[in-house]
Amino acid sequence: MADVNRGNRPLSPFMLGKYYRFQLNSVTSIMTRVTGNALVVGGLLVTWWLLAAASGPDAFATADAVLTSWFGDLVMFLSLWALWYHALAGLRHLYWDTGRGFSLSEVRILGWGVIIGSVVLTILTALII
Repeated sequence: MADVNRGNRPLSPFMLGKYYRFQLNSVTSIMTRVTGNALVVGGLLVTWWLLAAASGPDAFATADAVLTSWFGDLVMFLSLWALWYHALAGLRHLYWDTGRGFSLSEVRILGWGVIIGSVVLTILTALII
């Protein structure tokens, strides 16, 4: 028999943010995938820079101008953050692989640890370098 209450339910969990609130664990999981893909872009830029250095002074000057511009600095800084975030999220997953850390409080602590830790380590690395 057909569900007569079907029309009373929301059609999408994302409707105006009113029916569904993102959870920290889902956001950190999505960001792990996003940072992994973003690291490919940063890696390609560094590879281009190294290949340009091997190709000659003209090619290197072009690549170096892009990577040392404000846009290149921004991309490299965000790539540094993505690297730290992805590494810390990977450590969190390794911890979960041991069968520990699945209580709601531990998941929340580990999620905030990944977020705050990646920001702090990015700033420290940028200051040191």
